Amino acid sequence: MKNWKVLFVKPRTEKKMTEYCSLYEIPFFLPLREKTRVVQRRKVTVRLPVFPGYVFARFGPSQRRLLLETNLLVRILEPENPRRMLRELVMVRRALRANPALTAAKPLAKGRRVRIISGPFMGIEGRVARLTGTLKVILNVDLIGQAVSVIAETGQVEAL
Repeated sequence: MKNWKVLFVKPRTEKKMTEYCSLYEIPFFLPLREKTRVVQRRKVTVRLPVFPGYVFARFGPSQRRLLLETNLLVRILEPENPRRMLRELVMVRRALRANPALTAAKPLAKGRRVRIISGPFMGIEGRVARLTGTLKVILNVDLIGQAVSVIAETGQVEAL
């Protein structure tokens, strides 16, 4: 659980930073979403970062210097509660596994906490943003002030 940090990188260098992490054998997590575009009358699917500018990595003081030497870092953010950050990232990873086309949403500070108990997003916890026939459940990553939203039916969720 210790040593997980957030790497705030220069624009459009997230994948390059993950290549350096792989090279230096640093565990990392870069949530990617799939987006399909039409380019010259062909469908092309690209994988883009869900949270542009952020890479999550676990490293110690000796590896910190290696990452700084890449010249891709703007800042290293250290979470006050790494366990909470990892829990939030696990929820984002589960949601992306169920639907790789999810996009970022505005984070939600207030709202009832719920857990999805059935369907493709089963086990994911978040906050309810909209109450109608379907619910929009927001999965916050508080440290970076970003979130991902998923859609669930009213019968698929339980209050926490």
